[in-house]
Amino acid sequence: MQDIGPDPRKAAEPTAAKKKAEKALLGCHAGPGVMEEAARSAGKSETLDQLAADYPKGPHDQPQSMCPAFGSLRVGLRMRRTATILSGSACCVYGLTFTSHFYGARRTVGYVPFNSETLVTGQLYEDIRDATKEMADPEKYDAVVVINLCVPTASGVPLDRLPREINGVRVIGIDVPGFGVPTHAEAKDVLAGAMLRYARLEAEAGPVARPRSLKDDRPTVTLIGELFPADPVGIGALLDPMGLSVAPQLPSREWRDLYACLDSRVAAAVHPFYTASVREFATAGRPVVGSGPVGVDGTAAWLEKIGAAAGVSDKQIDAAKAAALPAIRGALAGNPVKATVTVSGYEGSELLVARLLIEAGARVPYVGTACPKTEWSKDDREWLEAKGCHVQYRASLEQDIAAMRDVKPDLALGTTPLVQTAKEQGTPAVYFTNMVSARPLFGPAGAASMAAIVAAQTGGRDRFADMVAFFEGVGTGDSAGYTVPPRAAALSMSAGD
Repeated sequence: MQDIGPDPRKAAEPTAAKKKAEKALLGCHAGPGVMEEAARSAGKSETLDQLAADYPKGPHDQPQSMCPAFGSLRVGLRMRRTATILSGSACCVYGLTFTSHFYGARRTVGYVPFNSETLVTGQLYEDIRDATKEMADPEKYDAVVVINLCVPTASGVPLDRLPREINGVRVIGIDVPGFGVPTHAEAKDVLAGAMLRYARLEAEAGPVARPRSLKDDRPTVTLIGELFPADPVGIGALLDPMGLSVAPQLPSREWRDLYACLDSRVAAAVHPFYTASVREFATAGRPVVGSGPVGVDGTAAWLEKIGAAAGVSDKQIDAAKAAALPAIRGALAGNPVKATVTVSGYEGSELLVARLLIEAGARVPYVGTACPKTEWSKDDREWLEAKGCHVQYRASLEQDIAAMRDVKPDLALGTTPLVQTAKEQGTPAVYFTNMVSARPLFGPAGAASMAAIVAAQTGGRDRFADMVAFFEGVGTGDSAGYTVPPRAAALSMSAGD
């Protein structure tokens, strides 16, 4: 193992800064302001400044979402030959691992526990280093990812001092504090961007392994964002007339795919919040195109921009459009959506879904996304606003619910609490992540899938109305649970007197 530098405990003696960092031991109860102050006092200002630049919070302090670290954890757990170690409060680690396994993770998550003494003295860093060394088996892993949660970040645990590799296994250390990364969607970019940077530096230094998924030598387009499995295949068919193919997408499924991502002709920011990843593509000299091939207008514009960025001739671009657009136009015509729909979520594809619904004939007056406003969603925002749709970046649950109540849609797409609120008032609603993101979005298949969702859900509106009427008053007021009858309460007060 290579030299790891000076003993971090010497830098972690109980100075005034370290004493301030002890506030971090309060964890979530301390509040984001206290945690951030502690982190900056402990030497994490540069990290927090970069997170704030990459993922600005906007008009709200922070959108309501699950712990952001879940995004980074998910990216690592979905990669072959990649181990993950969490450092954080036990309750946080339990919740994150539970959620990860709920979403299908089939791999153990490493955990480095701590107490007040090991945290403040620097022993926690040594424990993390030892755990990483133990985990770094080149027969099993290409990389070990170490993630600092809120308390270790606020206490200044220096993951940047970990060796870059151990026994030939890459080591990636990142801070993903809830008080620094607004949403779990953006936390995917924290790890994806860190891995991409590592892979870029490897490629610049010399030959790297050939990705096993490459099937030909045509120029490729890298799709940025977690997509429905059939969508990259469909996009590949759209690109084929231009002589282009789809590279392994980012976040990737194994380390060597990162080289193929970087070796693409163009990067497509289908999910527009991958700021750190886009920065690596720009550093590698790759142009980045926003939006995605949704509907007729969206597909035509996207193919034109991809073709131009890839240096493809106008004739090839026209051929790609001629091959794709009639089928998409036919799918939209054959699957019309005659309904008013509100769209909200935290996946990053909300604007694309709204575009597709409008092209299918729906009225979409509101779309809210927990993700930030970036240049990669500019085309989608301008198109939607031209169609009379209000786009709310960094949308809060309260804004989404207020829009739904104001619009009174035939269907509301949104997060779990929004769906619950909608159903309480008799409005059909579905969970965006499990129902919308779990279906194709691009090409003819996407046009048909959206119509099926809307038709299936809006058809049951009368049943919702009957259920609301039948259960009216249940669960509210005196019927909310156990209550003390007025006479019994009066007698109890008299006895007490």
